[in-house]
Amino acid sequence: MITAGLVLAAGAGRRYGMPKALVPYGKQMLVERAVETLGRAGCERILVVLGARAEEVVRKADLPQVVVNPDWASGMGSSLRAGLAALSGEDAVVVLLVDMPGVTAEAVRRVTAHAAPDALVMGGYQGRRGHPVLLGREHWQGAAAVATGDRGARDYLRAHEVLVVEVGDIADDTDLDHPGDLDA
Repeated sequence: MITAGLVLAAGAGRRYGMPKALVPYGKQMLVERAVETLGRAGCERILVVLGARAEEVVRKADLPQVVVNPDWASGMGSSLRAGLAALSGEDAVVVLLVDMPGVTAEAVRRVTAHAAPDALVMGGYQGRRGHPVLLGREHWQGAAAVATGDRGARDYLRAHEVLVVEVGDIADDTDLDHPGDLDA
């Protein structure tokens, strides 16, 4: 079973004041943190979808394969479509958002343990669905077809049976929307 990792990091981070891919997080940037998390979780291939200030992110960050989404300003949906279109040969992909550094490699491993071409799996946080999200290959076309604006695969996931794997004991689903969120 080959599971890829996909980091969605294309947004401008308007509320944050800068693209979140460029936000420092400890001794690395948020985008590097997400890539490291997927790597430690065992993802065999990792793609990072960039958009806003992509050239600067590539220059400053140590990243594996990068996909530049020319339509990044339209929202996360176009980044998910760009990432899925760049995959080939994998059975499943686990998706992380760049602004969720509390998602751990162990949480990704719990979710990817259920990887299969027909799988739909989400991390669970005491009853809330969240990231990481695993999409089996059989769902890529359907998820891409409904991924618009900032909704990503949300509508697709709501319309299908999804396995929710509890990860709240080992991960935090807080997303960083404002600079002060790093201090919280």
